[in-house]
Amino acid sequence: MASTMIYTLFKYAALSGTLAAGLYACILGLLTTSSFQAHVVYLHKIQMTWFKDLNVPESFGFLKNQVTPFTIRSSDGGSLYAWHILPVDLYRQHESELTAEPSGFVSDVISRVAFKLLRDDPNVRLVIHMHGAAGTVGSGYRVPNYRALSAAQPEKIHTITFDYRGFGYSAGTPSEAGLILDAISVVDWAINTVGIPPSRILIFGQSIGTAVGLATLEYYAEQSPSVAFAGTVLVAPFADVATLVATYSVAGTIPILSPLARFPAIFGYLSTFIHDTWSSKDRIARYVQANEKHGEKYRMTLIHAQDDWDIPWHHTETLFWRAVNATSARGVTYDELQQTKQESKTDLGAAGSVMEWRTSNGTIREEILKTGLHDVIMGNPVISLAVMRIFAAADPTWR
Repeated sequence: MASTMIYTLFKYAALSGTLAAGLYACILGLLTTSSFQAHVVYLHKIQMTWFKDLNVPESFGFLKNQVTPFTIRSSDGGSLYAWHILPVDLYRQHESELTAEPSGFVSDVISRVAFKLLRDDPNVRLVIHMHGAAGTVGSGYRVPNYRALSAAQPEKIHTITFDYRGFGYSAGTPSEAGLILDAISVVDWAINTVGIPPSRILIFGQSIGTAVGLATLEYYAEQSPSVAFAGTVLVAPFADVATLVATYSVAGTIPILSPLARFPAIFGYLSTFIHDTWSSKDRIARYVQANEKHGEKYRMTLIHAQDDWDIPWHHTETLFWRAVNATSARGVTYDELQQTKQESKTDLGAAGSVMEWRTSNGTIREEILKTGLHDVIMGNPVISLAVMRIFAAADPTWR
């Protein structure tokens, strides 16, 4: 009897293992296709707005007409859904004018009071926000993130956030080239339609938005003449997709390719099927090199929490090193940088640590926090301070 039960248990265990292995093999096969891969990388069909209408920003906790929902035309003809978010103190000063306007989606954004407040004040600053995978402009911790961005100066810092193609109300299908085109179109709109000079614009990215932001920065840095922004803040960035999938687990628990990372030949072969590589480690180096070559001022802050279970914080260490290494022709080895960190970084105790690398042209700042997870960090004061620090450095007279 006992032997029969043991045999049965082993039989079902083997069957379960075989089914699990077969399912995993099927998933790997699907991951080699561009369409399935796009759904896994971008998660763009996961809305996470919990039946709320993006055209009613008040349902997300905003004041009446503090947010203007509108669209920006992408350079290839697509329509990008966007929010213009007013800083709260500026809203207070113009509350009666703003609340007198109709609420909801706006087809003629340039006619609105909020747009004119952004366009006509030479002292305003603009954060162009590039969000992470999944959801929309109104999902998760993004709303607290917008408040943290403007908290640095609640009278002067506006935010433009938008959904990439295929996300939310934006039409199309996401791809690396497409998302970069979308981001460049939004920045062009801010510069050319609104009339905000790049020196008053900060590029903010979180998660996959950091990759989009770096691609955008590289594009403008390599123009002739080059275009320099006030600075950039990158929260929870990653080195590239291949490195990310080697460590990534959905919700910190369900691995994708990490079980195969211990088999370099198999993992290397599967990596050849990655369609959108998002090589931020290369882009950050080229961006820094371009600014150093042209003598342009640049300011970059990378922020990551050690308890981020979605994207491990060592990705930021890699990117920081790649940026620092690109500041000179001689370069800086990873070990040299680690030694310099041991000697020069600021230990903030339970708040983490900070390391800055300065050249005559730029400042590259790495902030490693003890806590903050992947998304919660976006609403924390560290974000407000990072924005404040960059705008103040770009123009010390700005208050």
